[in-house]
Amino acid sequence: MYGRGMSYSAINEHLQEIYGYSLSAGEISSIPDKVIPLLSEWQSRPLESVYAVLWLDAMYYKIRQEGKVVSRVLYSVIGLSLKGKKEVLGIYLTESEGAKFWLSVLTDFRQRGVSDVFIACVDGLKGFPEAIEATFPATQVQLCIVHQIRTSLRFISDKHLKPFVQDLKSVYQADDRAMAEENLLLLQEKWGGIYPKAVQPWLQQWERLAVYFDDPAEIRQIVYTTARAAPQYH
Repeated sequence: MYGRGMSYSAINEHLQEIYGYSLSAGEISSIPDKVIPLLSEWQSRPLESVYAVLWLDAMYYKIRQEGKVVSRVLYSVIGLSLKGKKEVLGIYLTESEGAKFWLSVLTDFRQRGVSDVFIACVDGLKGFPEAIEATFPATQVQLCIVHQIRTSLRFISDKHLKPFVQDLKSVYQADDRAMAEENLLLLQEKWGGIYPKAVQPWLQQWERLAVYFDDPAEIRQIVYTTARAAPQYH
């Protein structure tokens, strides 16, 4: 509430109205002093040595800083342990998204005990896969299918949207990689001349987009997109 610009008195009024209790200005101002050490401890806690899957993504927020509203990027990493437990491994705040910053995040994971990751699911940020491979050379990097779909559909006119989506579905929803590649060539033949910017990225990045075809169907469902990718094209 304070981060959104509410005064101590306004926060107290809100607490009184919603929860029926009040806090003094001193008590409210002391909360960060108690929370920040716990947050720092959580951010540096040891991690497991091996994770089956990591989902790495970034969310953009507007925050108030020094009286101004500015954009910030919240990096989050969710891991799936070998025991099947999913947990948030880290949250990082910065001014913009970049592969260099992601490299520092991955290096932090190394220092906190992570030695291997089977599959890393990421968006299409340039240099991101290379940052992962530099830190965890044996990790399979799966580019987010939903991110790529969204990017492609930005170039499609409304009159062609429905048939294009149907043809594109035949690629990423194919039963196996061979069928997917055959349908991708058909997509290129039918739409590549009209919408090259929508089709070419699938061809250029196919090796990283198609990683999930190497896994059983049950695993494909959880690794073909990053954690917050919307489900409308699933």
